Amino acid sequence: MQSYTIGQAARLLGVSPDTARRWADAGRMVTHRDEGGRRLIDGKDLAAFSVELAKGDGEEDASYTSVRNAFPGIVTAVKLGDVAAQVEIQAGPHRLVSLLTREAVEELGLEVGVEATARVKSTNVHIDRA
Repeated sequence: MQSYTIGQAARLLGVSPDTARRWADAGRMVTHRDEGGRRLIDGKDLAAFSVELAKGDGEEDASYTSVRNAFPGIVTAVKLGDVAAQVEIQAGPHRLVSLLTREAVEELGLEVGVEATARVKSTNVHIDRA
């Protein structure tokens, strides 16, 4: 079974290595040490933890949607046209760009520095293995 270092797990979870270490220290992530003393997380344990983490903390003001691919982040760019707009969001290591109406951007109050969630729904999903 594949195992991951704290740094690799952090990258896959979209958090800093320090956050992953704190989770491991608190017992939220099960780890073991290899011969060299590095802390490792088994792939199956990391997968289960990532599913648990994705469920969130159950905030009561969370929106309800059928879209399962949510990327919370911060707006880093907004380009307004007469009718359309382009909004860029940085969500952890992911840069997402969306085209939407200018009216929607204005109604949502989207501007650089605003917290927003990009939701992706697609009929095609491609998976690459590293």
